[in-house]
Amino acid sequence: MKIAIASGKGGTGKTTVATNLAIVASQAGAPVHLLDCDVEEPNCHIFIRPVIERSETVALSVPEVDEEKCTGCGDCAAICQYSAIVCLREKVLTFPELCHGCGGCRLVCPQQAIDWAGREIGVLEHGSASGFAFTQGRLRIGEAMSPPLIRKIKALIGESHLSIIDAPPGTSCPMITAVRHSDFVCLVTEPTPFGLNDLELAVDAVGTMQIPMGVVINRADIGDDRAREYCRSRGVPLLAEIPDSRRVAVAYSEGEPACLAVPEMKGVFETLLRSIEEQVGR
Repeated sequence: MKIAIASGKGGTGKTTVATNLAIVASQAGAPVHLLDCDVEEPNCHIFIRPVIERSETVALSVPEVDEEKCTGCGDCAAICQYSAIVCLREKVLTFPELCHGCGGCRLVCPQQAIDWAGREIGVLEHGSASGFAFTQGRLRIGEAMSPPLIRKIKALIGESHLSIIDAPPGTSCPMITAVRHSDFVCLVTEPTPFGLNDLELAVDAVGTMQIPMGVVINRADIGDDRAREYCRSRGVPLLAEIPDSRRVAVAYSEGEPACLAVPEMKGVFETLLRSIEEQVGR
């Protein structure tokens, strides 16, 4: 089962839900793989303190033009939707930072003058923590595109594990890449006007992908009922409500998982896990 933990905005408690679910599922005997796909700012490691066993550099294939073969026909520039390769007065220029690595330019070149060169975009780190597998990506500083690195992380998902994906916040390409092909998306929100606005965007985004979803309201007792009413009106299951607790906040600030630091919180996340399993089973 592949569960993606997502949110329409940052700071709602997405990482809290992902790490605590991984811990309680592992304690229940499930083979768990936690994947931190928030590659611009990964932070699952703060709470689970993994042992990193190996790392690998991730490179994106970008075009490299053989000027002796190139005739300047411009076919490569015509197919590129991102202006990563352009033809000016029969001179071909490449802009690797804009390239999405689709390979179209190489396919259409009649002279076979385009080959591939590697451009480093980040690293993958593999390890384990608390009895489960862990993988995280770190995007290279200054790199604009995170989806290729996220896809590399997701390529490691195995069928024998309960895979928990900590997705990037928002509803743009990184989040879509992270949650695509999941069995279930757990959307974490907070009972505030901003939280509700971004929850609506996230529900619409996940709905277009036709992935089953549910909502967790974090710090549920500090706001109003509009998030609950919205879930009822849209037919989106409300999976759990996490209370606003000083003890949970202190544990969070010290990098301690809530399910270990605050005994009653373990039951909250165990119930959440069962609720997700029931939804997927339907």
